[in-house]
Amino acid sequence: MQIITKAYGEVEIDERQIITFPNGLFGFETLHDFALLDATQQPFYWLQSIDVDQVAFVLIKPSIFRPDYTPAVMKSELEALSLKDSSEENALVFSIVTFLDDNQNMTANLQGPVIVNRHARVGRQCISTDPRWETRHNIAEEIASQRNSIC
Repeated sequence: MQIITKAYGEVEIDERQIITFPNGLFGFETLHDFALLDATQQPFYWLQSIDVDQVAFVLIKPSIFRPDYTPAVMKSELEALSLKDSSEENALVFSIVTFLDDNQNMTANLQGPVIVNRHARVGRQCISTDPRWETRHNIAEEIASQRNSIC
């Protein structure tokens, strides 16, 4: 299937890359179908709207910079994805990345994780009730603090 993307222009995707978000994402509730694409720069991904080519989100797996991250989400949100918990094998957990004005500093929204059932190819943006997680965690600072704690 061919789609037009914000980052790469027209690309060929496999149907298995399409994730349906029945409720959309926060602020984009009318958009339901997205393609999950590997970004050219690891460890990032693109979540590209199938319907509106200018709507795309950069994602990261929060475990890369916060190994202790577990989103505390309501059981009903996981059940809507046919998941028992967010650590199960079928669950993919992402955070939406925001690039600040200089494009060097970036933050991740750990309070609003994007959880995907990779086998059912259905996703949902949830709200984590854990007060440790905020909407703007500085990724570089988190990685630096991990390195300092190891040394």
